[in-house]
Amino acid sequence: MLSNDSSDNVDIMLQNPKKALIKMSMPLIVSLLISSFYNLIDAAWVSGLGADALAGVGFFTPVFMVLVGFGNGLGAGASFAISKYLGEENKTKADNASIHSIFLDILLSIILTIMLLLLLNPILNSMGAGSTIGYATDYGNIILIGSIFIILSNALYGIFRGEGDTTRPMYAMVASAILNMILDPIFIYTLNMGVKGAAIATIISAIVVILILLYWFYVKKDTFLNPYLINFKFKADISKDIVKVGIPASIQLLNNAFFAAVFSALLAYVGSTDSVAVYSTGWRIVTIGTTPLLAIGTALISVIAANYGAQNYKNIQIAHRYAMKVSIVIALIVAVLTNVFAGDIAHVFASSGSSVRIASELTSFLSWIVIYYPTMAVGVASTYVFQGIGNGLTAMFQTIMRETGFTILFAVLFGVILGYGVWGAWMGIVLGEIVSNNITMVWADWQIKKLMDING
Repeated sequence: MLSNDSSDNVDIMLQNPKKALIKMSMPLIVSLLISSFYNLIDAAWVSGLGADALAGVGFFTPVFMVLVGFGNGLGAGASFAISKYLGEENKTKADNASIHSIFLDILLSIILTIMLLLLLNPILNSMGAGSTIGYATDYGNIILIGSIFIILSNALYGIFRGEGDTTRPMYAMVASAILNMILDPIFIYTLNMGVKGAAIATIISAIVVILILLYWFYVKKDTFLNPYLINFKFKADISKDIVKVGIPASIQLLNNAFFAAVFSALLAYVGSTDSVAVYSTGWRIVTIGTTPLLAIGTALISVIAANYGAQNYKNIQIAHRYAMKVSIVIALIVAVLTNVFAGDIAHVFASSGSSVRIASELTSFLSWIVIYYPTMAVGVASTYVFQGIGNGLTAMFQTIMRETGFTILFAVLFGVILGYGVWGAWMGIVLGEIVSNNITMVWADWQIKKLMDING
């Protein structure tokens, strides 16, 4: 049985891109907030174990970002391919693409898990984990063993987004987050498992997401797409469409993890492991604050891909400009609120034990970092334009330019060369984001106009 709601979602993406963007963004905001809360919930409970435990989990954060990055990247590839085929009015090919994406997710997740398990200790040592490495490995090994569930759950969301359905993934993530909140204190404190307990709770919650999503696909069978084995027939062009967006999207998110690792090492050099704890905790808060911008950008991929498949390039321009306008308004509101309540937010995550000593630095971080939020509003929407038209390599380059290029350059300049220390590193993030996001906006606008000119 096909879902009429999902069929209507496809029509809205093609006929009213503004409405589709808002309709898809709202559940995505909730979903991504829940995803961000996974890490924040762990951080809040782990902070009770002390600053070293918090720093240890923070050192593993870049590796965790690799897992989530691969899942999200492959999900973006699935979204692009499926939405493009639906825009071309080829549902059979879209069904085939959905099962293609599941097979690719499983294969790549197994390979990635083995690699990271073998390389975890060298990675942590290269980041300067030092005395906190015991906490990092206790937490990290468990997460890596169960990483297939983290990767696959994020990738399955891409199938739903491809057909314009962002509501049901939201339900799955809410259920999972509630479970995680219940299990964390039980495993960490009641069962006295410490950081290992936080990791176990996260994996169990990810498994629940998988079960809920598979229930809709294979038990209830009311999704628009049918990722069934009977619909699978290997097609090189389908795999290519998924991979040409999915792999660069994964690499650009891997680059984010690389940036986090390099930046943590930089902070350990100009500051201390406390500065790493501030960064890892503060960045989780930044992730929550910027979630609406990422949600709008994620929804934009499907809207643009559907219209790209239908060769309606004017709608791509409409969706892009509308996404930027809405994102800027949200970014300004979030920036002001975060700045005003920085001290109160910091107190939540640094209020007990030795974690109290990072409260002041965390407050300062939150007060300054919000300066770049409005430019992120245009940068995110513009990068996701390129994923939506299947140009994943360009989107990847833009991310590398922003993180590994401008941001690290400015952080080293201000933090090390000019001697401003930790504060200079914070300013490196702000200036790097401002410069690169504006370049990306101009680039995306030029690309869309080029498409429109070709179409006549």
